[in-house]
Amino acid sequence: MTPIALTIAGSDSGGGAGIQADLKTFAANGVYGTSVIAALTAQNTQGVSAIHDVPLVFIAAQLEAIFSDFDVAAVKIGMLSRAETIRVVAAELRRRQAKHIVLDPVMVATSGDRLLAEDAAGALRGELMPLAEIVTPNLPEAAVLTGKPIARTEQEMEAQARDIFAFGPRAVLIKGGHGKNDEAVDLLIDSGGAVTRLAAKRIDTKNTHGTGCTLSSAIAANLAKGMSLTDAVRAAKDYVTAAIAAADQLKVGHGHGPLNHFYKTWSQR
Repeated sequence: MTPIALTIAGSDSGGGAGIQADLKTFAANGVYGTSVIAALTAQNTQGVSAIHDVPLVFIAAQLEAIFSDFDVAAVKIGMLSRAETIRVVAAELRRRQAKHIVLDPVMVATSGDRLLAEDAAGALRGELMPLAEIVTPNLPEAAVLTGKPIARTEQEMEAQARDIFAFGPRAVLIKGGHGKNDEAVDLLIDSGGAVTRLAAKRIDTKNTHGTGCTLSSAIAANLAKGMSLTDAVRAAKDYVTAAIAAADQLKVGHGHGPLNHFYKTWSQR
């Protein structure tokens, strides 16, 4: 059986993040990708200029179309900008008993643009987090979720990750890509309290657009293929690190460019 993953997120017209990055990541990691578009963004490597929310009835129709036909082995959830959207998605995932839900709590774009309405944060915590096998906040997102300052040490990262468990996910991956150290350190905390430290040398590039989308999608792809959670996260971290390292091979846009999702198959240009 071909492994199938579903992404529920926003469209990035620039192709570097959101639905487009998710589908590229699924393909690059050997998984068939399906999608439910929850929002459209007018976006490029320099920022987001407009967001158009997809009507709720059409989001529901997309979910019905996918789950009625495809055997979805894992679900990645990205940008859901409204509380109403979050509730519709959560209800359908509960009804379908969806497996291996990876929640990327997208709140702020790499450019700094706010992508989540203020009233949606509560719905995210109350509706989707209890369904998630793993939640993958970056440092600013973890701070918003916990109401604390942005973590500056690994001890503070771990403390915030443990606070996020109060919202119901079975594991938390807090990502240190926004840190300032020579290493980019992520911490994976599972339901038993075990901590796995995942470190990679920080790569000097401005082309990091879509990093969070790509990581969460890679985790979902690996879970769809049957990997354990720890192995899925570790392999996803390796994939993203290599895609960042190859990002400068792409000459795309004038701002924060995308990762090179197909670095394994594309020749240098």
